[in-house]
Parts: sequence; structure tokens; C-alpha cells
Amino acid sequence: MRLERTEYIDRLLARHADVRLVEGASGNGALIRANQLVAVAGSADVVHERTRRWIDRREDDDAGVAVFHLRPGAGVDECDLAVGLSEGAAHKRVNAGPNHIVTTQPDWRPGPFDDPAPANAIPAPGEDTVQGDVTVAILDTGIASHPWFDNRKWFAACDSDVFEVPDADNDDQLDSVAGHGTFIAGVVLQQAPEAHLLIDRIISGDGVTDEHQLVRGLARLRARAAKTGKRVDVVSLSLGCYTHDDKPSPVVEHAANAFDRHTVIVACAGNAGSDRPFWPAALKRVIAVGSLDAEGDDRADFSNYGWWVDACTLGDKVASSFFNYTDHAPSGDERFTGFASWSGTSFAAPRVAGAIAAKAAADGSSAAAAAAALVDPNSAFSMPDLGVLVDVPSPGARRGR
Repeated sequence: MRLERTEYIDRLLARHADVRLVEGASGNGALIRANQLVAVAGSADVVHERTRRWIDRREDDDAGVAVFHLRPGAGVDECDLAVGLSEGAAHKRVNAGPNHIVTTQPDWRPGPFDDPAPANAIPAPGEDTVQGDVTVAILDTGIASHPWFDNRKWFAACDSDVFEVPDADNDDQLDSVAGHGTFIAGVVLQQAPEAHLLIDRIISGDGVTDEHQLVRGLARLRARAAKTGKRVDVVSLSLGCYTHDDKPSPVVEHAANAFDRHTVIVACAGNAGSDRPFWPAALKRVIAVGSLDAEGDDRADFSNYGWWVDACTLGDKVASSFFNYTDHAPSGDERFTGFASWSGTSFAAPRVAGAIAAKAAADGSSAAAAAAALVDPNSAFSMPDLGVLVDVPSPGARRGR
């Protein structure tokens, strides 16, 4: 099974009793919610009819998704059931599958940068007074108060339910990815201080969510845009998963395609050092972002790569906003004073999202036009299996190879 049993995955399985590590139809490993199928609303009745004998209950929600809870004792494999649904639909696609677990993408491998490390203060991004009205949505762990954010209109508009909790499990240590969303917001602002950020919390402090929650978060963004008449220009996703069959999740693909062509979706390529497609980054609708090393000279050893990666930028040893958290820290002796350094494709994706937002604001163009200019597949400034280099200041970067 080609899903490395890292210490992180073992901890995840121990913490979440309803999560299973499975071997899918392709022989590759994936993490799923046990005894669940998710389906797009248009396919839900077909799925219900074909799987009725195994279903305990069905939940339909306002995100246009139905969740089917299978009877634990039914003896049916979620992945096999999903494959059977697809095979049985010769004339119409059934948009349903297992509810894959989705995780944030800091670098999980042991080393000095697998956890955030305290960093010295860095200059604040400029004020949000630049002409341009560009909205960047961040679906992540939420956000914390920070001097970079506190005087900005978008932060004042944040609901209380999107604020991060440093130590939700009360073990006197930061949760494993607590501060992830706060850090990412800072990465975006360093590129585009004029951006209006929309924050939604869909990930717990240990970095875990699932496809259903991701689709619900994307649906809330679309509903908010429809209500306010204000388009979401860029969606930044520092999360993802592998699927049991290495094909795109039907429900996530449907949710991504529901945005109009003016909205740009950017997602991280993942941190397994693999060319295996990572979702939602590998969707055609999404700009997949890999990471260069700290010098900008080559691929960071943790970064995924492949034909499906569209762009790359610096994601190694990135410095950004973080908690002011002086009581406890992962090692017990570190003290965070509002800034941290962290590595992973989690932090490359928002750099590209911010660069797109900044160009759109500066040019007075749409985010889609800005993305097309920055992430041009015919660009000479590209790297094999990593795509176009975006905002890489190092003159040593291996451009055009």
C-alpha cells in the first residue's frame, strides 16, 4: 500500500476512531470516514436506491451533498461500493464516493521544520489602501488576532466561530497545526496587503477534515457571494488528500466546478515527495502549487510533483504571522511572540494565491486574467513537473530547464 505509515498518520488513526486506512482499487492507500458515502444531490436518489440494503441513514444538506451512513455490520467496503456505483451507470455518471479524509499540508516528516518554530518579527504588510477590490477566501483552521490583521475591515467582519483555539485539547501544548490558518493569512497579505480576506474554519487543530466539510465550506463561499453580490476572486486551499482510486472525488470536483470562470482556485500539491495526484490540487479547475527549497533553486524534498502541478514557489522555511503564545509550545520550551517559521506546500499555495490577487489589483483585471498571465504553461520560467515559477526572487532558481 503506497501511503506511507508515518507517525502522523498513526496519531491520526488513534485520535479519530471513525477513520480507516484503506487500499483502493488501484492498490494505493487512502484515508476515509468509515461507513460513509457522499453524493452530489443530483445522484443521491440513485445512490440511495442502489445501496438501500446497506444504509443506516441519509443526511441531505444545503451544500448540495447527501451523506449516506452505512450500517457498521453490513460487511460492505465503501470503496468497492463506490466503484460498483460507477460501473453500473453506463448512461449517466453517478457522482458519489467514499468520504475521504482531507488534511492540511505542513511538512510532517521529523526535522527542524515539521512544526512551526518561533521567528523574529518581520515587517508588516502595507495597509489595505491600494486601489483594487480583490477577495481571497481561505478555508482552513481559522484565524487569530494579530497586529497585521486587527485594524483591517475584513478581520473586524470575522465571526467568532472562525477564531482559532491554540490548545483545544487542553494538554498544555499547541495543537499540531494550530495557527495554520493564521500563518496562511499572513502569507497572502505579504503578497497582497490590499486583499480582502474571507475566513472560514473547516479544519480542526490537528489538521483533519473531510470532503464533506470541504464541500460545505466551498458552498458557503458561493452562498456568501450570491448574497452580497461580491465575487470570491481567489480561493486558497492548503489541504488535500489521496483518493482510493487516484481519480478526482466526484463531490469535490462538482463543488469546484460550481464556481464561475472568474473565480480562481489555488491548492497545495502535498508533501509526500511523490508524483501521485493529490486532490483537489490535481483537478483541471484548480491551480496546483508545489514548493521550491528555501533558496529557490530546486524542488523542496517534501514537495509533490508531476504533470498535474501547475506552479511552484517558495514553501520551505517560510516566515509569517502566528500566535502570541508564550505559555506553552510544541517542545515545551519555545515561546511564540506573534511570528513563526514553517515549511510545506501549505505555505506555497497562499503565496501564489496572494501573487494572483496582487496582480489583479494592480492591473485592475479579473483574478482569472491575472492567473492566466502568471501561470502561463508556455512560460520560459518553469521547471519540469513543477510548473511555472511564481514570485521566486532568487536569481539562482533553475528557470527554463
